[in-house]
Amino acid sequence: MNFDLSEEQRVVSDLASQLFTDLSPTERVTQVEAGNGFDAQLWRALGEAGLLSLCLPESVDGSGMGMVGLALMCESQGRNVAPVPLASAVVAAMTVAEYLSAVPAARAVLHEMAAGRGVLTAAIAEVGVNDPLNPTVMATQVPGGIKLSGEKPAVVALPLAQMVLVPAVRDGSVIIAAVDASSDGVFIDELSTSSHEPQGHLRLDDCVVPDELVIADPAALEMLFQRSLVAMSAVQLGIGQGAVTHAATHVSERHQFDRPLSAFQAVSQRAADGYILNEVIRSTVLNAAWQLDHHTADSLTDVLIAAYWANEGTQRVVLGAQHLHGGIGADVDYPVHRHFLWGMQNASILGSASAHLARLGTHLADVSSAP
Repeated sequence: MNFDLSEEQRVVSDLASQLFTDLSPTERVTQVEAGNGFDAQLWRALGEAGLLSLCLPESVDGSGMGMVGLALMCESQGRNVAPVPLASAVVAAMTVAEYLSAVPAARAVLHEMAAGRGVLTAAIAEVGVNDPLNPTVMATQVPGGIKLSGEKPAVVALPLAQMVLVPAVRDGSVIIAAVDASSDGVFIDELSTSSHEPQGHLRLDDCVVPDELVIADPAALEMLFQRSLVAMSAVQLGIGQGAVTHAATHVSERHQFDRPLSAFQAVSQRAADGYILNEVIRSTVLNAAWQLDHHTADSLTDVLIAAYWANEGTQRVVLGAQHLHGGIGADVDYPVHRHFLWGMQNASILGSASAHLARLGTHLADVSSAP
């Protein structure tokens, strides 16, 4: 299998890497963490560079780079632990662009986000077993729209969002409602997170959404979920890469017994393990992104494999990187701790590694028993 990037993809990867590296140095990230955890300056720069619209279809003035393009950008973001909601916002925007681009209100939000002036997000996670494909929010048909009631936990970037996609059940069928975050009946409880990422619990109390902002296609939630998993997995890949880079620099410069730490076999092997795991994650993430872009019949298998490795593998990588730093790894004044916090928090947002593995097993069993 050929994982070489095309010339256009390499340009995207290089541009994203340059922007995130230049605009998210450690000092800037520390400053943003002391505020609301969102780097509005970086978000505008991404919009001005055309990266926020890069993955959207050309019908909404995007570049049509799809999930592979998003994966490359998320990888760069994770490597620099840049405090912007890239994965959640772009995945939500892709769904809005596909289903609601003809609606003026939705198109206006897409335009604002593409310019780096607005944020979209999707409320996918669920309370309890966290099964995103079985939403608990209930929708009732009313004249001209639907009425939503229920709760969604830990929604990424919710305090920043102008529009949030909310999966719900209407008459036994799954729908997605594009909710204006300023609407009556929308209540947001902001959360403090270990990674300083803005999140919020969403409560909907008889919130009315116009029919034109309701996505009734039952396949929409499945695609939203799969894209979210791949985008988050790409962020995890970058987080692991950044952690290994910090560890390699540290063990090369730190000396014990008149030798650099990297000269000790146990140290070099631990670092090599992290590098190899990152390459495993990279191959599975790019493969899953490619499958989604080409609408293959069984993309879910590849998506769940990528999600498992991104969760399980990245946790091993960031833990190993901290161990290689010794006590410095636990010092919040030293940058490697962010990779640990981000890696651990992201590993639970859309389900644990064991949950993805269980879903994969069930899916494969269903596929093998199908006529």
